[in-house]
Amino acid sequence: MTKERKTLSDSVIQRFMTNPGSVEVDQAANTVSLTAIRLPTKRQPRRYFDAEKMAQLVASVREHGVLEPVLVRPLGDGNYELIAGERRLRAAQEVGLTQVPIVSREFSDQEALQVALMENLQRDDLNPIEETEAVLELLAIALDGNVDEVKSVIYQAANAKNRGHELKINVSLQLEKIESYLAELGRFNLESFRSSRLPLLNLPSHILDALREGKLEYTKARTIARVKDEQHQHELLEQAIAQGLSLNEIKAKIKEFKTGSEPEVMPERALVGRMTEITKRLKKSKAWNERKKRERINKLLDELERLTGED
Repeated sequence: MTKERKTLSDSVIQRFMTNPGSVEVDQAANTVSLTAIRLPTKRQPRRYFDAEKMAQLVASVREHGVLEPVLVRPLGDGNYELIAGERRLRAAQEVGLTQVPIVSREFSDQEALQVALMENLQRDDLNPIEETEAVLELLAIALDGNVDEVKSVIYQAANAKNRGHELKINVSLQLEKIESYLAELGRFNLESFRSSRLPLLNLPSHILDALREGKLEYTKARTIARVKDEQHQHELLEQAIAQGLSLNEIKAKIKEFKTGSEPEVMPERALVGRMTEITKRLKKSKAWNERKKRERINKLLDELERLTGED
């Protein structure tokens, strides 16, 4: 990203995203047909809309209309591409409105994505996965790179810190930008984002789906994901959602499962395999040449014979 482009993007965010409702719109001059507004062809930051909150918004739009304009950019053919305000647009469509108020501004593709990400991050109902992905994409724009590069820089920094190593100059500069942008967002510091948010993206798909749909808090999701047995993991996820289990209740159920599984931790086949491996090592061992070790081995063998001879 050039210096000029970055400054322009920051200016756009400052003017329109800090307080989206502060932009005054002349309804007659800035109202367009719903059919003239296109959803962006590239991925939107928001993927899931809470049904209950959407119903509340629809009721409000039905009674009062769309009070806050949606943000769009002109496409040059008399139509517009939506930048921010998809919930309002959907609500307007559901109640049968034919027109909505707009704020139209010229944005490049990159600026449009940046503004959409910032606008969504200001919404209270953005779920943890959407929020994490939005932050990563904003950081990618800041580095003029991609999401994988951002994650790589963050992990390199953590590894270097743990090993007491210094970062390469280019990585250090990228890290400074990341820390600066995180500070501006005011939601995370570098360590909290790395340790509490990035791991969410590695969760099993069915748990990720539950998070996206707002059915589960991310702390509960991470705890359930630690269950290795897939069947028990699925069952626990369903119980947590259906019964509204607390985090402590989820941990208690995991503990119960582990306790119930203890007799099977070392099954017969595993014991036999272990004995076979030990026997092979004993044949090659030099322990037989040392009297004390030889006597100790004989005592252990005597003990094994007694145990296996019991009914």
